[in-house]
This record gives sequence, C-alpha cells and structure tokens, in this order.
Amino acid sequence: MQDPLSATFSALADPTRRAILARLAQGESSVRELAAPFAMSAPAVTKHLKVLQRAGLITQGRQAQWRPCKLQAQPLREAADWVGQYRQHWEESLDRLDDYLLTLQTPPPPEETAP
Repeated sequence: MQDPLSATFSALADPTRRAILARLAQGESSVRELAAPFAMSAPAVTKHLKVLQRAGLITQGRQAQWRPCKLQAQPLREAADWVGQYRQHWEESLDRLDDYLLTLQTPPPPEETAP
C-alpha cells in the first residue's frame, strides 16, 4: 500500500486530475460536469476520479441519481507542508544567487595610478 503523501503526489502528477481538482475547488460537481471539458470517454474520467478518491483528494456522494464529487483539501495541505519544509533552503539559495548576480553587475573600482 502506498503512503498517503506518495498517493497525493502520484494523483497530482496527471494534468487531467489537477484540472478536475481545480474545478472542484469551486464547489461540488457531477461526474458529467467534470468530464465535459475533456476529450475522453466517461470510463476514462471515472478512472481519474478513482485515483483521486484513493488518494483521499475527493469524495463522491450519492443524491438520487446525482453523484456529486467534492474536494477534500487535507491531503493537499499535507503535501504543501512537506514541500514547505524546503522553502527556507530554496529562499537561501536564491538569496545567494541574487548576491552573486549583484557582484557580477557591480563594476570594479577604478585602479589608481601612481603619479
């Protein structure tokens, strides 16, 4: 069994699944509504939804014949927290790069000549 963080990143690796999550961030949606923008079969969309469900990123309810999907953001928060651990490293590296670029752009002081 895959750990939750790996399942989240695996689910996020596909652009179709990321687009589905972006749509669900606006509110609940039916499978048909989620499938509309994609040039793929309904079973293909259902496979994407199952991956998102296994990763805990969405839930699918049942209201009569309507099966609304809903975003579950907690796994995204956990992924963001994990990535955030490296933020300080990236910022320090970028600060060092910025300092280096400034030294490259600063002209050297003029040389003094003896009279």
